[in-house]
Amino acid sequence: MDQDNNTFSRLLKIMDELREKCPWDKKQTIETLRHLTIEETYELVDAISEKDWQGIKEELGDLMLHLVFYAKIGAEQQQFDINDVINTVCDKLISRHPHIYSDVQVKDEEEVKQNWEKLKLKEGKTSVLQGVPKSLPALVKAIRLQEKSKQVGFEWDNATQVWDKVEEEIAELKEAITTGNAQHIEEEFGDVLFSFVNYARFLSVDAEHALESTNKKFIKRFTQMEEAAAKENKFLHDMSLVEMDQLWNQIKANQH
Repeated sequence: MDQDNNTFSRLLKIMDELREKCPWDKKQTIETLRHLTIEETYELVDAISEKDWQGIKEELGDLMLHLVFYAKIGAEQQQFDINDVINTVCDKLISRHPHIYSDVQVKDEEEVKQNWEKLKLKEGKTSVLQGVPKSLPALVKAIRLQEKSKQVGFEWDNATQVWDKVEEEIAELKEAITTGNAQHIEEEFGDVLFSFVNYARFLSVDAEHALESTNKKFIKRFTQMEEAAAKENKFLHDMSLVEMDQLWNQIKANQH
């Protein structure tokens, strides 16, 4: 434990030194750090997707640096310091886990989540959806909105019902396409995507991770197609769609 304290103290000391002596670090504000923090978060997500434990360790360190940086600026602005940040989350964890720190009984993970949402409403939240960040990517936001609404019972009973909803939304999209109304088509297309995200939850599939896996698969196959074309002294833009489709199918077959 002492070693852990010394390690964290070392990071805090380095942050103090950088803030005092480094021209770049001295200029940073919470606004200038914001986009960098987003980038670091996505780098951590990439490392997790790749199950790259070395990368995860490094990216966690980068994110921890950002947390310490924000706390340092908060202290300079006389708003809060790192101890306030840590104590705040400790107090929150204790208050939102009465089944651990009090005499509340829960039967499973779902009941823990439901109690969590009820406690947040008691703390002053006006909606169970209030904690979903506005700036989340749309697909991730859809997942979180559905998970949140589920905690108050706004949920289908089974996957069959959800698939019926998917088919209903697809039918409405097809109908909208016949009207030629671009805004209506976009709305119905969004409903289809939202319903597919819902169906993914019932299949215990992480929709965001599934789509990203497909993105990576597409990138891999497409770049291999470019390489295969180059071996024949060709460029994709000079090939017909039929030729490219043949290459694609060859590469796809080789990966199975």
